[in-house]
Amino acid sequence: MHIPGREILIGEYKPKGFYMKRSVRYPLILAILLPLVLSVVISCVPQKKIKYLQRTQKNDTNSVYINSFAVTYQIQPHDNLYIRIVSLDDKTYQFFNSVSGGNGSEANASDLYLNSYSVNDSGYIEIPLLKKIFVRGLTVEQVKSQLQILVNQYLKETLVIVKLVNYNISVVGEVKAPGQYPVNQDKITIFEAISKAGDLTDFANRSKVALIRQTNNGSKVYYIDLTKIDVLSNSLYYLQPKDIIYVSPLGVKQWGSSTFPWGLAFSSISLILSLYLFFKK
Repeated sequence: MHIPGREILIGEYKPKGFYMKRSVRYPLILAILLPLVLSVVISCVPQKKIKYLQRTQKNDTNSVYINSFAVTYQIQPHDNLYIRIVSLDDKTYQFFNSVSGGNGSEANASDLYLNSYSVNDSGYIEIPLLKKIFVRGLTVEQVKSQLQILVNQYLKETLVIVKLVNYNISVVGEVKAPGQYPVNQDKITIFEAISKAGDLTDFANRSKVALIRQTNNGSKVYYIDLTKIDVLSNSLYYLQPKDIIYVSPLGVKQWGSSTFPWGLAFSSISLILSLYLFFKK
């Protein structure tokens, strides 16, 4: 008897193990493919965890985020201040700057550091002729104004220049180029600091970036969500000298890697399956 559309005849004899081979073959293939598929899915990081500055609401059309928390840094012990006196009188100018460490020429970062004044544990700097000056807790502009008043007692028509020369920030963790970076500007944002480190890696936890800041009461740790656009108005958006940024990895990193040789893995699996099917025919 023949059933239309089928090639198998009822009652036809099948070799021993015919159905067993078919039933064993597909579970084995699934056993090989399933871990591979799962590993690919697990190692993928959703775009929501990678994108910066995401809007909390889709209908949010605000394009201006004002940050009023850019607090000017207050000088602390062990900071270094470069002080230079500019005067119309060359002799007076050279004399005073020979005392204050400047030579009137452009200096590189190491020269600025060596020719700077270190703030001692008590918060003072010592300048010959001007004696001890208390600077702890003051801003650079406040120190400049205070020095200008003192210098005017000795010199006329002068200009005092004060710079903070040991302004460094550190970026570690899931970044492409971790390290300590000098800052040659008055202010720097957290995104500018991360860009110095070559940006975050694919497996960086952008929603919980740790900011370690030194205070008078010890080190404090703050957490910043870089995936939210509200970070632009966050009080921690602007960094301070000696800040440390630590970027932790996502939990998926222990299973995946952005540099994993997926092409080689797929080729190996395909070869194994082809050999298995060839010898099972």
